[in-house]
Amino acid sequence: MGTGALALMWLTAHAHMLALPRAAPALARHGRALAPAGAARMGMGFEGVSSLMGAQAVSTMGMALRGKPHAEGAPAACVDTYSPRILANGGERLGLSPREREVFDFLREVVRESGCGTVMRVAGGWVRDKLLGLETDDIDLALDNMTGLCFARLLSESLEQTGEPLRIGVIQANPEQSKHLETVAISIMGLSVDLVNLRSEEYSSESRIPSEVSFGSPLSDAQRRDLTINSLFYNLRTDCIEDMTGRALADLEARMIDTPLAPKETLLDDPLRVLRAIRFAARFDYSVAPALREAMSDTGVQAQLATKISRERVLREVCSMVGAAGAAPVRAFRLLHELRLHEAVFLADSL
Repeated sequence: MGTGALALMWLTAHAHMLALPRAAPALARHGRALAPAGAARMGMGFEGVSSLMGAQAVSTMGMALRGKPHAEGAPAACVDTYSPRILANGGERLGLSPREREVFDFLREVVRESGCGTVMRVAGGWVRDKLLGLETDDIDLALDNMTGLCFARLLSESLEQTGEPLRIGVIQANPEQSKHLETVAISIMGLSVDLVNLRSEEYSSESRIPSEVSFGSPLSDAQRRDLTINSLFYNLRTDCIEDMTGRALADLEARMIDTPLAPKETLLDDPLRVLRAIRFAARFDYSVAPALREAMSDTGVQAQLATKISRERVLREVCSMVGAAGAAPVRAFRLLHELRLHEAVFLADSL
């Protein structure tokens, strides 16, 4: 793509920013670089992760990890059965810091003393970034048998005995801002932790807001996520890394962006995932799986992106692309151009 085309898209994005004064607070929050301090390592090969995974991670679902991640003509996202991959000694593989170990030990102790039997899993981006050797303090803790607020109260009671009050912040469910379930934010020993229960979501055809959100299993929670690389868990009870879809670790090694379920189904459930897929592909310089590229180019999916998603939400994703480190913004706009997303993203009102 020529420099002129990139410049035109850049100017178009900024024109829409100026036309949306209500989104000004979002610019302040999302205009910063997405990548952490270790961004220079994002272009590294996956050898480090392969060594962490060890011999146990040599193959999955009958396919070698090295080489093509998906069989020709049969994308893994369409596989009906799942073969979870569990890696032992997760803390060692992830390279936990002393502070992270201290916090996780405290959480385990609270579960033990309370007798609540809760299985705690660190979910999503924290696991991904730790496997990639990137510094991250974005800890999302998924709970299997209670809400985040109930668990926060248990933590508060335990800390009160030591004279250290726990400040609890409740982020109410707000589907328009991609918050489909109440989240509780706490700070423990200097680490920020978000608490939420494992969940399952069902969508209607008219809206990106789930028509039903309920307690789910680790598999259903992993399946509802936007991308396979964001579906990993670190189980604090077993000290294991859990790849419930059986594909996330393979996609990380293959440097591949793909969805846990069939791509078109995933994108139609929440069309904003089109832009999230682009953002992560650009951030890590990963390839987009062929079936996912096809779904992202689908006119029906693009029409849903234009009509179901608020312009403020689209703007935040674009700002995150523009504010990313290094060459990521150029890669993002190149993908927007290749997938012919100009109208759905920048000119939706004219569709």
